[in-house]
Amino acid sequence: MIIVIDYDAGNTANVLRALKKIGVEAELSADPEKIRQAQGLILPGVGAFPSAMRELEKRQLISAIKDAVAAGTPLLGICLGMQLLLEQGLEHQATHGLGLIPGTCRPILPEAGYPVPHMGWNTLHLEQENQLTSGLEGESVYFVHSYFTDVPKDYLDVTASYSREIPAMISKGKVYGAQFHPEKSGEVGLGILRNFAQVCQLEN
Repeated sequence: MIIVIDYDAGNTANVLRALKKIGVEAELSADPEKIRQAQGLILPGVGAFPSAMRELEKRQLISAIKDAVAAGTPLLGICLGMQLLLEQGLEHQATHGLGLIPGTCRPILPEAGYPVPHMGWNTLHLEQENQLTSGLEGESVYFVHSYFTDVPKDYLDVTASYSREIPAMISKGKVYGAQFHPEKSGEVGLGILRNFAQVCQLEN
């Protein structure tokens, strides 16, 4: 079973609906033991980096997530959830992240013709192929965000062009991030979730 981590960061209903649509058993939970025992984890999120980290700490979920990842459990962070995978975020104030992927979450600077937040459908460019990114070159997905994940090239899998190259997907081992919303990106997004289920050995 996939556990969708519940830390009051929103968008969980859409993620659960998408997983149900592809036939994957999933549950929303803030139970640290269920997180440690899951076959796969999804960390969704809409909101601010500092308050999200405070809520994860308050619910004693940081150590549970790190224990699960250390044990080899695949983890997919979506939108804010991807940003939280990094070492720190610079939204409002410098805040420690989960530290699962090297890097810093930084603000997107507005430029003429490129308003912030970055919102809408954008074309993907494949940088590195892995089990989640196969076949994504030229596909379009849905973004809503004001910050980007500044990571070393080794961890950058997919980008999208905006006022700058936006990291769209990142990974380290079995820890993956999607800046866009797979659950709102039609068949392309469902395909990414299917690939993640395969990584978790849950696909039929």
